[in-house]
Amino acid sequence: MSGTGSRLSGGFSDGDYRDQADFRSAIRRFLHYSEEQARAAGITPQQHLLLLVTRGHRAYPKVSIGDVAEALQISHHGASLLVDRVVRRGLLARVEDPDDRRRALLSLTDEGQRVLDRITEANRRELGTLEGVLFRDSLRQMVATEHEAEKIASLEHTRSIRRIDPA
Repeated sequence: MSGTGSRLSGGFSDGDYRDQADFRSAIRRFLHYSEEQARAAGITPQQHLLLLVTRGHRAYPKVSIGDVAEALQISHHGASLLVDRVVRRGLLARVEDPDDRRRALLSLTDEGQRVLDRITEANRRELGTLEGVLFRDSLRQMVATEHEAEKIASLEHTRSIRRIDPA
């Protein structure tokens, strides 16, 4: 655990709660800033996220609408409507998948790439200003401790299964 101050029954200190509160506040500030950058670039925050998840997808430039829907955690129909609007704006290209004509593949147009680059550059600068809060050592330590606890619990679970079922 990190921080100083009294420990409550859950084993967390005042500093632990402060770290998480500061972290969440910094995330909200970043998201608000990013949304404002999207609007300043003439697109909606949802359109920015669409460009970002499309360009950042591991399958790029062969990203499907289903891939986008999953990344944005929205329905396929909702993703399709969002894609339609962004294609009409000339920021995304949609082509038929040569391997499966039922699927459409998405990639950024040159204009879409320029808009995304502009927002990404501004967002990167903003992340730099929040680095001290987002990547504070006490948060890293807390996450590392949590990962270790998960590994130990998983190992103990595996051992208990082996004791029950030796096969």
